[in-house]
Amino acid sequence: MSNQDTYYTVKTGDTLWGIAQQYGTTVEQLQAWNNIPNPNVIKVGQRLLVRKASTGFIPFPGGDWFKGLPNSPIIGMMATRLMEEGCSAYGPYGGQTQWNEEHRKSYSLWQRKLGYTGADADGWPGRTSWDKLRVPYPYFDAKAA
Repeated sequence: MSNQDTYYTVKTGDTLWGIAQQYGTTVEQLQAWNNIPNPNVIKVGQRLLVRKASTGFIPFPGGDWFKGLPNSPIIGMMATRLMEEGCSAYGPYGGQTQWNEEHRKSYSLWQRKLGYTGADADGWPGRTSWDKLRVPYPYFDAKAA
């Protein structure tokens, strides 16, 4: 993993979504790191932080990212960590990369393991519980090595 932040300079035709895909992160994370209120507005020549100096774990991609039902290797890595922690509500084909109800139920088990109750254990990841889960970068993220 890199010990330095990584930056990217926006080129003609770039989109925040495309840049996020290229660097294995989310649009929401790029917005947060770069103070971008509208994800549809970036400018050619704009310098963007695209990867933080790594601790070896995926930073919290944001609650809205999960509620958008993402299909991402990050979800598969999260599922692996939940199973390692004994927090699995997955069926025989569980741990897929598309966020679904099995992921939410499994994450709720993780939240309960951390001592959360009620609405705080609803299965939607939050920053504190995510950071404690310590989800590693997906295997494909060779750029972070």
